[in-house]
Parts: sequence; C-alpha cells; structure tokens
Amino acid sequence: MEMTQARGRVRAERGHKRLRALVSGHMVLDTRRPLLVWEHPHYPTYYVPADDLIAGVVPTGNTERTPSRGVGHVCDLVVEGGRVPAAALVYPEPTLEAIRDHVRVSWDAVDAWFEEDEEVFVHARDPYKRVDVLPSSRHVVVELDGVRLAESSRPTMLFETRLIARTYLPALDVRQDLLVSSETVTRCPYKGTAAYWHLRTSEAAVHDVAWTYRFPARESAGIAGLVCFHDEKVDVIVDGERRERPSSRFAS
Repeated sequence: MEMTQARGRVRAERGHKRLRALVSGHMVLDTRRPLLVWEHPHYPTYYVPADDLIAGVVPTGNTERTPSRGVGHVCDLVVEGGRVPAAALVYPEPTLEAIRDHVRVSWDAVDAWFEEDEEVFVHARDPYKRVDVLPSSRHVVVELDGVRLAESSRPTMLFETRLIARTYLPALDVRQDLLVSSETVTRCPYKGTAAYWHLRTSEAAVHDVAWTYRFPARESAGIAGLVCFHDEKVDVIVDGERRERPSSRFAS
C-alpha cells in the first residue's frame, strides 16, 4: 500500500505508533500499523488491521454508506463478558482501497486508548498538529467595557496549528475577584482538561470568558495554572495595539 491514499477530501496514511484499546480492562486491539484516516479535515480516525483486532466482530445487519469509503457494515464488538453494540465498521468492498481489511472502532465505544504507553483522550492526535508554548515579555492588557481584567508583562503564548494564538497569563496578574467558577469543562487531546470562569462586573456578565488547564498534557505543561481569556469575548491589547476580536464559534 502507498504511504498515503486519498479519495476526494478523505485521505488515509499509515501511522507508526503502537495503538491499543481497552474495554472493561480487557485488550480489544493491539497494532503497530494503525491507519490514520482523515474523514474530515479536523483530525484523523484510527482504522485497525483486522488481524490486529483481539475482540470479535459480529455484523448487526445495518450499513452506513459514504461516497469516499463505500458501504460500511455496522458490527458489534465481542469482548470478554459481552458485546459493545454498533462499535465497529467494516468495509468489505471499500471505494478507498487503503481501508480494505481494516476495522474502524468507534472512539467512544472503548474505555481507554493508548498511543504507545500514554493514554489519549477525546480523539486521535493528528501527527501534523503542533502546539508551541513559549514564554514572552510582551505587555498584555485584557479589558471589557473599560474595566481592566488583567495586565501582565510575563505572558505565555500558545501557538496551535490552524488556530489563533492564545495568550495565557499568571493567575496573580488577573482580577480574579471578577471571575466566578463555571461548571463548564472541556477536554483537548493536546492540552488536557480545562476548567472555566464566568465574568461578573457591574457593567457586564459574560459566560465562560476564561479558562485554565490545572494539569495539562505533557506537551503543554508550560500553561499549567495560567489563565486564558477568550479573545472573541474581551479586548486584548498587546504592546499597546488592540487586537481585532476574532470570529469563531466561541464568539457567542
């Protein structure tokens, strides 16, 4: 098989990490030759060579059809002690030849995924995704409606492939008396689990305006305990220059 194959916007590429997954403490797959398939542009999905699947697969009789991959047969995963329903897809006659003799196991159908010996969360990590965490001496001011929320000359800049740069600030440089804990929690395979705050001032109330990673993933350790405001919801002034608020799904 070629290193990379594509059909339309979908492409497949052989990965090099050992991939394992557990259900109820039992190994259901173990492969050193996973296939990364970009079914959409955001991140890949793992397909496992059928020979490296430890769990059994039993067709349910249902199918899913896509132009780029063909007809997928929905299967239950047979694991020790029972089944995981509709957890896998098999393509006997795929339109993308690379996925022949592979099984697509739903990420949420298993309890834990491991790349080498490190557990991975949320979704498969993109080998072309990069996160750079860099200390900076830029002067940063965060404001909203004339109220200064934060000011720092020791920010940490986070640059993530295809996303806007984010500015993380020491907690002591932030007006924490204006922040109220939120119940919102988000998870990122590259950064970890984030906790959020709402903003409450006499002039405004903004939902989930800022967040922190208290225990970030190893590659993002430099942002541990720092506070980042949504550039979409506040005014950020860097070295005297007011940034234009970006337009994204976080703006509302």
